[in-house]
Amino acid sequence: MNDLEQRFRQVRQRIDDAARAQHKPAPTLLAVSKKHPSSAIRQLYQLGQRDFGESYWQEAEAKLTELADLDIIWHFIGPLQSNKTRPIAQHFAWVHSVDREKIARRLSEQRPNHLPDLNVCLQVNIDRETTKSGVLPEAVLPLAQSVAALPRLQLAGLMCIPAPTHPAQAFQRLAGLQAQLQQAGLRADTLSMGMSDDLEPAIAEGSTMVRIGSALFGERM
Repeated sequence: MNDLEQRFRQVRQRIDDAARAQHKPAPTLLAVSKKHPSSAIRQLYQLGQRDFGESYWQEAEAKLTELADLDIIWHFIGPLQSNKTRPIAQHFAWVHSVDREKIARRLSEQRPNHLPDLNVCLQVNIDRETTKSGVLPEAVLPLAQSVAALPRLQLAGLMCIPAPTHPAQAFQRLAGLQAQLQQAGLRADTLSMGMSDDLEPAIAEGSTMVRIGSALFGERM
């Protein structure tokens, strides 16, 4: 067993243990493969991993070409600029970082008709940090309603990157926002929250997808 396989099994065990402790279903593991080579992605695929996350189209483009023979589910998790939405709309199954209606409209208009609807998570600036992207909590519902009304998009749920000091409280607040959306009649069944250092509290608060990079791949190139 090599290092990557060992880390993969350790991460899966952490996820399963955390879910079992909370009597919850285990969330989807999203392997954050940015800054890591196609060879590592291929190896994880061979171990059963299917969901991979990239943050930069310039880097992801080569990987999508090199790994085109695999039925990978590609997630875009990085910042979205309006002039970079077309390739994201054309090549990814999920986008976790929508935080304004302009971006959502462009993704909607640019999603090819032959592909399924693009799954969209709204990125929420849950701790109101000036250094982070994301829609503020009080603006989540109107943005969600706008996104849900757009063709070719599926409002999947919410994503956050909490401040490192009190992640459990941030995750709890994001789950509360999800409940508000569902009370308003929106599906929003995905909570994309939890990373290498805080996946356990995220799962405790209802995460359905954890985004794991360093604990899985080791340090970046």
